[in-house]
Amino acid sequence: MKEALLYEKIDSNLVHCFLCHHHCRIAEGAFGFCAVRQNVGGTLYTQVYARPIAMHVDPIEKKPLYHFLPGSRSFSLATIGCNFRCGFCQNWQISQASVKDDPGVPEGEVSAEQVVAYALENKCASISYTYTEPTIFFEYALEIARLAKAKGLRNNFVTNGYMTSQAIGLIRPYLDAANVDLKFFDDAAYKKICRGALEPVLESIRLMRAYGIWVEVTTLVVPGENDSPRQLKGIAEFIAGVDKHMPWHISRFHPDYRFTGYPVTAEETLRQAEEIGRQAGLAYIYIGNVHGWGNDTHCPSCKKPLILRQGFGVRQQHLEQGRCAYCHEPIAGVFT
Repeated sequence: MKEALLYEKIDSNLVHCFLCHHHCRIAEGAFGFCAVRQNVGGTLYTQVYARPIAMHVDPIEKKPLYHFLPGSRSFSLATIGCNFRCGFCQNWQISQASVKDDPGVPEGEVSAEQVVAYALENKCASISYTYTEPTIFFEYALEIARLAKAKGLRNNFVTNGYMTSQAIGLIRPYLDAANVDLKFFDDAAYKKICRGALEPVLESIRLMRAYGIWVEVTTLVVPGENDSPRQLKGIAEFIAGVDKHMPWHISRFHPDYRFTGYPVTAEETLRQAEEIGRQAGLAYIYIGNVHGWGNDTHCPSCKKPLILRQGFGVRQQHLEQGRCAYCHEPIAGVFT
């Protein structure tokens, strides 16, 4: 166990966790909503520090991050747990697992120093905190990120964006990029399906971008839940209002977890969402979970293809010091 960050003792038996916007008040012996942070004797502990459930080397495009070191490798890791309860989660086997329900999972420890060593050994340019919600293993991620930064590695979060401003402030010096899931543009849907809220996610996107962290946004388009023109327009216009050069990844839904009765997102719906994004003024829009289209980066000025992708791989790049090789238009992002 490791003492948690971002909490306060209310009295001898109660603590207030302000790592995320659930702001859990946790009684002696109890866990927070994430089910991995526990009040033990009036002290809040994280039960997943140095206990990863998954570690892999991935292309950065898999996150998806398309304007952050494109074509590079990223050492990716996660612990169990999440502070959302999304019924369509693709990684529900680990995100919805908990120390509370199964204290024996996972066994063994991997130190922050070992994670950084693995990343360097595998010639990765960055470390991704992904697969589950990185906020809930924040102490572990923060320690890794500090060490990684000192070794010349970049750091990125793949997140639901439900962390508090205090959490963002702590990770800010070490966090280079984030892909934030903006799942709905409707607070009632966030509450019903994720057991979260919309505004904290919007505020995280605004704050990270204001801090100079590179941000891309992903929306999984779920038929009957967030595929209406109203919701898609709301998301697109919000992103454009923060930064029209912030990439929007529109991802195709496939039935999973508790949403097995839903159909796959129609291609027509994805094209409609893409057009809504263009009308909102977004410069970079990508379509995920489809084959053959929607993955290439085009210059917003001359429209020529600059980064050509096949699956999660980069086939060609036509960038010169972050500019279009043809018309020299600056391309937003973090490039080597």
